[in-house]
Amino acid sequence: MPALRALARTRHTLSGVVSQPDRPRGRGRVLEPTPVAAAARELGLPLLQPEKVGDEPSLAWLRERRPDLGVVVAFGQFIPKSVRELPRLECVNAHASLLPRWRGAAPIAWAIDAGDRRTGISVMRVAREMDAGDVCAVRELEIGAEETAGELAERLAELAAAALVEAVDALADGRAHFAPQDPAAVTLAPKLDRAFAKLDLAQPAERVLRRIRAATPRPGVDLALRRAGKTLRIVRARLGPTHSGVRSGALRAEAGRLELACADAWLELAEVQLAGKRALPAAELLRGFRVAPDERAEAA
Repeated sequence: MPALRALARTRHTLSGVVSQPDRPRGRGRVLEPTPVAAAARELGLPLLQPEKVGDEPSLAWLRERRPDLGVVVAFGQFIPKSVRELPRLECVNAHASLLPRWRGAAPIAWAIDAGDRRTGISVMRVAREMDAGDVCAVRELEIGAEETAGELAERLAELAAAALVEAVDALADGRAHFAPQDPAAVTLAPKLDRAFAKLDLAQPAERVLRRIRAATPRPGVDLALRRAGKTLRIVRARLGPTHSGVRSGALRAEAGRLELACADAWLELAEVQLAGKRALPAAELLRGFRVAPDERAEAA
């Protein structure tokens, strides 16, 4: 967890870490800690993993530590007033967007889907309304032309760590300045569901590609292949050549390339994954997988 590790290297003392409970994962449903919990244990920091952070045992644990500042990163629970107002100075959150654009649970995916050229990290005061607090620090970066939501999330995690260190130093020294968000500029980034990943192949290829990038790796974009009776997940794609008169959804294999027809152009499916198999470059998949000349794909 970059933010926790970065803060642990500063002059400030970390009095405790709060993370989600360990959850069962994988085929064996073995309990695994969150990345934050694992890092806290590695660093030897006091750790709390409540089902509800606002319950009385959690509040007692937090009060005992007498925090000056609360720092939130992708916590995943509503933070009640009793917790927000417990730190002596502030409770701040690092949000993965340039607020007030993309308030909500999935700002990275919605920024890519909308075709934004830039995004970043906003450090804000935690408020009752989601992501609506005053902002005290902003850092920006460009979104890569072929970058997926998962890849961008990794870069933003590192940027969040740097922004939080800067903000915590400013708060500790009394230099922090909070500015209100412009309510007229608010856009929302709701949680993603499977419907988000269902492609409309009658749209232009560039638009379809943005949705693929935004939904990768989660919830993941799947295609149902009619002739083969298989499901194919798109892991990575790029724009291919334009076409004229090709029906949307047509799938072709040509010179080691796997291409999917959208309204105006082909999309090259550079890396794909058959259900139950590992992800492969398309050229490698095509060595053992035949695409019928009249194969068609549709959203799975």
